[in-house]
Amino acid sequence: MNAVKQFLNTDVRLPSPPAIALRIIEAVKDDGFSFDQLGSIIESDPALAGRILRLGNSQIYALPRRVNTVKMAIAVLGVNALKNIALSFTLAEVFNKESRGRFDVDRLWRRSITAAAAAHLISQEIGFQNEETFITGLLQDIGVGAMFVLAQDKYLAVLDEKTATGLPVAEVERKIFGFDHTELGAELLQMWGLPEAIYTPIRYHHDPKSAPLQFRALCKVLEVSDRLSAVYHGTGTVKNFHTAQELLMRMLGLSESQTSALIDAVAEKSVELISQFNIDPRQLKPFSQILQEANEGLSRVNLSYEMLVVDLKEAKEKAEQLAIDLKTANERLREAAIRDGLTGLFNHRYFQEAIVAELARAVRYQHPVGLVMLDIDHFKTVNDKYGHQIGDYMIRMIAGQIAKGSRISDVVARHGGEEFAIILPETDLQGAAAKGESCRRAIESMDFSTGSELVRATVSVGVAMFDPRDPVSKDELIEAADRALYRSKREGRNRVTLSTVRTFQEL
Repeated sequence: MNAVKQFLNTDVRLPSPPAIALRIIEAVKDDGFSFDQLGSIIESDPALAGRILRLGNSQIYALPRRVNTVKMAIAVLGVNALKNIALSFTLAEVFNKESRGRFDVDRLWRRSITAAAAAHLISQEIGFQNEETFITGLLQDIGVGAMFVLAQDKYLAVLDEKTATGLPVAEVERKIFGFDHTELGAELLQMWGLPEAIYTPIRYHHDPKSAPLQFRALCKVLEVSDRLSAVYHGTGTVKNFHTAQELLMRMLGLSESQTSALIDAVAEKSVELISQFNIDPRQLKPFSQILQEANEGLSRVNLSYEMLVVDLKEAKEKAEQLAIDLKTANERLREAAIRDGLTGLFNHRYFQEAIVAELARAVRYQHPVGLVMLDIDHFKTVNDKYGHQIGDYMIRMIAGQIAKGSRISDVVARHGGEEFAIILPETDLQGAAAKGESCRRAIESMDFSTGSELVRATVSVGVAMFDPRDPVSKDELIEAADRALYRSKREGRNRVTLSTVRTFQEL
């Protein structure tokens, strides 16, 4: 199980593609399918059929005669083109209902649709024949939507860090998740049953040189289409323009005049195409028009050059400080959301997210992960005899003792009630057992004052290890440590028990 599959194997499930998309995918897998069969599937969804007909009659395809039926669209556009158009409409809606807060799903799809239009136009310009160009262009960033759906808080942290540091989003994703959206998007599309000709180019579109040879040309087209889309929907418009222009000239052999015309054409085609997806294209204009309007505006600026430079410098500094302040404020909010109010340790929700991420990293870098579970013995008796105030005091002190002896890389969490958990990166079973034993001894030696007497506490400990050579799910790992803990309880408490994951055979 690789890092991405480990991430996908969580309690939160990704939305499935619409039923109509699954029917189209299944139909075209069969070499013997007919035009009538594909037409019937599409016509069973009147909204989809109508959108296909509108698109077929638009300037995007500029067909020689009007298309009035789905069967005529198949005859004129071709089966694969129609299949890709239909899949584009249906799969683009999978994440549209997930927009909330600072994550703008419409912006994601505006950028994706523009990338699809760019990929289509580039292919025409250079004579590259590939029937999957449009849909791979459209879905190349679907992993971004998937990351947000599965881990909203973590992906907002990605956006914050990108804003504050200016690093590429894929680099920040790898730092926070252990992989980036290209890997997740490819894995997701493979799970949905799309062909390798679509998901493999998506996996490598930021790194065409590493792609299998048969997909390298399409990956180059996708890389350039991504930069062209960023011209209109990203930050740093001028920088993205020069990057796209340089890629078009160097990688695809176009002249400077060809690149300028192509970049303008991308905007013109995108406006109509975005509206076909029922999304507002906003004020999308050709780059040459943007420059012209900027020059006209600049000529009306009644400031000296020196004053203008000072003004821009101050605006830049203010924007950078605002980004840093926003990142700091969001970090404080996230910290409050992931900490247990009583102990200050990480809470159960964060523990669940952290163990998924750590197991993904373990698979990626091939190192073990230890898991220690601790439960305070006879805690109900303490609460019943001395009251919840003393019980809470005991939990806080024990939590502090566990955290005190832990490494910065360890994740110490209150798992629930009087139970604690420690995730130990790069730690084998013996190392995790040593950690559990040191915690047990330290807690055993603590004294807790009730006001009238001193009380002592002990903990029962269960230990398990994740082995990347024989990976299991996070639920299996937690269950193994839990079973070892309850073995400690059954055998007299105040002890450490080790467990293997596969057989739950306590050692």
